[in-house]
Amino acid sequence: MSRPLVLIGAGEFAQIACEYFEHDSDYDVAAFGVERAYLTQPRLAGHPVVACETLETDYPPGEVEVFVAIPASQLNRLRTRLYQELKRRGYRFATYVSTRAFVWRNAEVGENSFIFEGNVIQPFVRIGNNCILWSGNHVGHRTVVHDNVFIASHAVVSGYCEIGAGSFVGVNTTFNDHVKVAPDNVIGSGALVTRDTEPGRIYVGSPARAVPDKSSFDVKL
Repeated sequence: MSRPLVLIGAGEFAQIACEYFEHDSDYDVAAFGVERAYLTQPRLAGHPVVACETLETDYPPGEVEVFVAIPASQLNRLRTRLYQELKRRGYRFATYVSTRAFVWRNAEVGENSFIFEGNVIQPFVRIGNNCILWSGNHVGHRTVVHDNVFIASHAVVSGYCEIGAGSFVGVNTTFNDHVKVAPDNVIGSGALVTRDTEPGRIYVGSPARAVPDKSSFDVKL
């Protein structure tokens, strides 16, 4: 039996998430929800678009689950704010794991997370709440991905690593064993991370180095 789902967001990722949830899960998308200031169309992909501020009117917490389908905007802060707000309002959250991903039996994936096809998630991995792993990543054994992280495609995260909360990991990045990425990092595309990082920094290059005099909070994703 399908479960009704409201997708929060109306951008490209929300429409992609709609495709995956409808064709590769037991959820049935009932509506999209956006903040009233961004409510510009009554329907999207055949579903109604409603204001998040009054979501309880038509889709109360006891009758639907939600998924916040916002990408890495504002270094994951927009997705995190909406996730936390809806959690306070009593909503339960869906998680999507592609049937074409390899997730070992004792790996853990938190709520409001989205695991695309082609991801390999090895034994004893823990992926937190509100995380997005785009297609084709490798997450090695015993690694911990903390809450509110976005990992773009084809990253290789070796064993015993940590990816700090709120971080963004670009495409084709590589992390050596035991590397600890601090919170709120931006790891640039193609970076090779060989040592622990500092909070709130941007790292680029091979081996990766922090960009001088720049904060990750200055990045517009």
